[in-house]
Amino acid sequence: MRRSFEGAMQSFTYWNTTRIHFGKGQIARISEEVPPGARVLIAYGGGSVLKNGVMDQVRAALAGRTVFEFGGIEANPHFETLVKVADLARTEKVDFLLAVGGGSVADGTKFVAAAALFEGDPWDILLERGTNVQAALPVGCVMTLPATGSEMNRNAVITRASTQDKLPMNSVHVMPRFSVLDPETTYSLPPRQTANGVVDSFMHVLEQYLTYPVGAKVQDRFAEGLLLTILEDGPVALREPTNYAVRANLMWASTMALNDLLSRGVPGDWATHRIGHELTGLYGLDHAATLAVVLPSLLKVKRAQKREKLLQYAERVFGITAGSEDERIDAAIERTRAFFEAMGVKTRLADYGLDARIIPEVANKLRQHWQVPLGEHRDVTPEVASNILELAL
Repeated sequence: MRRSFEGAMQSFTYWNTTRIHFGKGQIARISEEVPPGARVLIAYGGGSVLKNGVMDQVRAALAGRTVFEFGGIEANPHFETLVKVADLARTEKVDFLLAVGGGSVADGTKFVAAAALFEGDPWDILLERGTNVQAALPVGCVMTLPATGSEMNRNAVITRASTQDKLPMNSVHVMPRFSVLDPETTYSLPPRQTANGVVDSFMHVLEQYLTYPVGAKVQDRFAEGLLLTILEDGPVALREPTNYAVRANLMWASTMALNDLLSRGVPGDWATHRIGHELTGLYGLDHAATLAVVLPSLLKVKRAQKREKLLQYAERVFGITAGSEDERIDAAIERTRAFFEAMGVKTRLADYGLDARIIPEVANKLRQHWQVPLGEHRDVTPEVASNILELAL
């Protein structure tokens, strides 16, 4: 008799090689991870790590190594800047890269790791989504902003400012060798960055959860636990920025949200991210802001395809059990929007000074960047994305 696998989780392989050092004082562990004779290039962003003592700890841990530094990596790391970092790495014969900062610095450093050893135009790395990367310099991360999960995955997203293109890449060669997660490094984050990190982490879970059921109970319950943690502790982090327990939970939830564990054996959506990337590339919106704008409208447009999981989300995450199925779905969507708004992240294009005139531009970028429709069912075409953005006005 043939055995049916309908309703069962999909087959998968899971492999994650990043060593995590979590907790107070763990930056000192860098000295155990970076070879004593290494030539190290530290990449960082706007300079907050110079003011809050993080860089002092990093430099102390790297004592005895030859160290170079490059600051100024943007919040959405620019290809143009990263090419300069790769040139520096080649010129100085750097053999280890250390990202110190948030997910954008980590993403940018991963790209540099690949570009420094790449033969040809480094933009081709992004055009091919990283599939043409054959080698990369080793990367370590010291995370100061929990959001992207880049510290424990092989992904990066890079913006070419001159052409307003924002593209992802994925390669096993840029997996961080190690990452340090010290919750105390997040105490000095401005409220906007804290809020953006919370929304980004929440959305990473939803992209892997709000699809359709395949009987993957472990992944579902794990996702729901992360969502509940972020819902509970996100607002508290705004009120109590130096609450170690809250910061620790948010930091670990962010890492676990996108280290590929949730995505094994289940379908993924990611249409919200892809549409959001175009809004950032074209108009400079914060990444989390684009997600908060797109998701509620996407859920309304795709509610029929996501119906079972939306009902599950309503009950298990928000405790919504009263009313008809449609009423429960509506309530879950509005509770999600309300959470984003409570974090201070607005959920309408008008909140960012954008109107319907941007919709054709976004649709055109989607046509340029994606040859097939988006979403778990591959049914989010540029035309559907336009409908989503119309609802988000």
